[in-house]
Amino acid sequence: MKKTELVYRFICERFVQNDNRFTQSEIAKALGISLSTVNAAIQKLDKISAVRVYTRRFEVIAFDKLILFWATHRNLYKDICYQTRTDLQIREIENSMPANVAFTAYTAYKYVVGEPPADYSQVYAYAATGSLNAIQKRFPAKTGTPNLIILSADFIMNRLIISGLLPHNSVSIPQMFVDLWNIKNWYSKEFIDKLRVELKI
Repeated sequence: MKKTELVYRFICERFVQNDNRFTQSEIAKALGISLSTVNAAIQKLDKISAVRVYTRRFEVIAFDKLILFWATHRNLYKDICYQTRTDLQIREIENSMPANVAFTAYTAYKYVVGEPPADYSQVYAYAATGSLNAIQKRFPAKTGTPNLIILSADFIMNRLIISGLLPHNSVSIPQMFVDLWNIKNWYSKEFIDKLRVELKI
């Protein structure tokens, strides 16, 4: 993901935890990125009135605009580092994944939110550093429509995965929503609609 997206994710995740006051310097420090990168990201949100910027801080005033802006600028397919076809059932794929991955999309919904609103035929997961080889050994390359899609974890997510800090080995609900927004399967909309209720957007 682009560094500006890390800013959007940070704000979204804090917002859903009822934190709505931010400073650009705290975000830059928390993410380990430059203040100019944070400033560029906030300026874009200010232009669409998703945030209100004050002298020393800013706050979210339209969370729906914020997360949809991130969703429409996300390019999930650029983060794919491996995909393959396996004859295993979806639950078997999920249960056979090695350590140091974070599920997203449909599997994450099941683990984090609850009963999926529709059946699904693909597993999406982020791979932390060093886990891709284990995934490829368990799920060798095979032709056909991929039903296992692996994404490269950004450096923030990578640290959380390796440290075991992600509940249910899954991404946050905002990340899940944005990823689902970018997936072309027709049934993604059913998950997105449920997450809209969850996120109150």
